[in-house]
Amino acid sequence: MISLRILFAPLLLLALASGACAKPWQSVDPAASGWSVDRLKAAEAFAADLNPTAVMVVQDGKVVARWGDVTRRVNIASVRKSLLSALYGIAIAEGRIDPASTLGELGIDDKAPALTAAEKQATVRDLLMTRSGVYHAAAYETADARGKRPGRGSHAPGTFWYYNNWDFNALGTIYRRQTGEDIFASFARRIAAPIGMEDFSVRDGRYVLEGASVHPAYPFMMSARDLARFGQLFLNGGTWDGREVVPAAWARLSTSALSQPPGHNSGYGYMWWTLNTDQWGEGGAFNAGYGGEVIAFLPEMRLVIVQTVDPSQNSRGIEMRDFFKLMRKIVDAAPSGSEPSRR
Repeated sequence: MISLRILFAPLLLLALASGACAKPWQSVDPAASGWSVDRLKAAEAFAADLNPTAVMVVQDGKVVARWGDVTRRVNIASVRKSLLSALYGIAIAEGRIDPASTLGELGIDDKAPALTAAEKQATVRDLLMTRSGVYHAAAYETADARGKRPGRGSHAPGTFWYYNNWDFNALGTIYRRQTGEDIFASFARRIAAPIGMEDFSVRDGRYVLEGASVHPAYPFMMSARDLARFGQLFLNGGTWDGREVVPAAWARLSTSALSQPPGHNSGYGYMWWTLNTDQWGEGGAFNAGYGGEVIAFLPEMRLVIVQTVDPSQNSRGIEMRDFFKLMRKIVDAAPSGSEPSRR
């Protein structure tokens, strides 16, 4: 069994915990807002069968529905990547990270077998698109990912998309080295506090290091109602209450289809997924995470949908296709005139 060494964020940073003065979400009466109560109940029943920890539906910045425990913090798995992407947008805009820098220039390497000279030509931008061409063993890599990982040297940097935990984890190392900031303290101060997250604090993040790589994963524990705020932030183009929290240009670029992943009916940006506009309207749809923990937002409908799953409550998890079915049921319950237009 692979041993894990867990490194917790320093206790002195707990003062950066956000949410102490956060404004709670405002709710609306779905029926008075034009939602189909019957269809919304059908969506809730469908969700109950999937057994999530929580589902939250927000339109125009107000809560339409919340099912389950939206305050319960769970490991949000791959959503962590989109959170780090937002921090990169801020750091790049401030000139603290150059996306054109190569791994070689940044002194990034790994355990034996070390990176080759060709692999060290991968840039920060390549890693953000998960196109590094570095297929080294990584922390937090699933058995399925290990089995599908391409061979070392099989693709040059920038030429091939592969959902690569090595890229995601190395980006965490690069962020910490180049900014001098702890990821979780940085997120708490730069994003969670400005948008009023109610539950997240620095102690809800940890670093997980495995023997095969020097680059730790950085899982977050977060609640559905806080994830909904992050989704709303990107729906707002990176602004919150008139303040630019994430640069607007980054909010657009990171959620653009920069790659077309093989075998997926979706695109991939800078650690965000983009969904087919034919199904979700002219504005498309975007999601952070892939599986049980998901943040999705639909600009045309001004809608954010969040789902969380605690493995202690549902060990099977929830397939992405089932989340999309739930998302469709919620969309179909929306007020007339706010549904996504069909091509």
